[in-house]
Amino acid sequence: MTLVPAADPAAARASFRAGLAVPSSGWAPGRTQANLVVLPRDWAWDMLLFGQRNPQPVPLLDVTDAGSYRTVLAPDADLRTDLPRYRVWRDGALVDEPTDVADLWTDDLVAFLIGCSFSFETALLDAGVPVRNIEQGRNVSMYRTNRECRPAGRLSGPLVVSMRPVPGHLVATAVQVTARMPAVHGAPVHVGSPAALGIADLARPDFGDAVEFADGDVPVFWACGVTPQAALMASRPPFAITHAPGHMFVTDVPDAVYRQP
Repeated sequence: MTLVPAADPAAARASFRAGLAVPSSGWAPGRTQANLVVLPRDWAWDMLLFGQRNPQPVPLLDVTDAGSYRTVLAPDADLRTDLPRYRVWRDGALVDEPTDVADLWTDDLVAFLIGCSFSFETALLDAGVPVRNIEQGRNVSMYRTNRECRPAGRLSGPLVVSMRPVPGHLVATAVQVTARMPAVHGAPVHVGSPAALGIADLARPDFGDAVEFADGDVPVFWACGVTPQAALMASRPPFAITHAPGHMFVTDVPDAVYRQP
């Protein structure tokens, strides 16, 4: 039986809370999706500064009070249970990928909600730009690059990008559409040869799935909210929780809120 993604954000979150663990691209189209990074309060300033210094890969949409698992982006949601899959990190090492982190949440944790490129996929489709990962039912392709982010306190690491194949004659449209949405990564950081970003093989993404190209497609790369996970691996905080790549928090906020005229 083919799984039909929920159109309503609350229904999408309910499905994920019930244990459905699938990439969230295509779920609740027209609603903003967010990356999640949760760190002890002692590391919160470093993360806040990392976002301020690297706004394209880390556009901050909300920061919670210590201990809170609620966000203004979806007031009835629970950040401990309402993502399809999480990652748990200890000393920079990935130790688990659960579908629920309620038993790990403490009063010391601060959650950061970061803009996600899934949020501009609806705008691309509305503009007539195909989104191959949605067409193919796959997670988006994500890659570490040879570009370093600006360090912030104890956090540093490489830029991570997402890649979408775009028909060559529609690349300019894709650039224009996404440039209007800087809160969800904005315009591409690179178009064309992956070697310029230090990416050796598009068929072997560091995160997500390989996505097939159609004739005439060009690789287009956007800054990606998995960048903080690369920083966690490099900087080794004692504990962290993130979303699993491609498994985002679906908010109640319409994408149009973050779309500039």
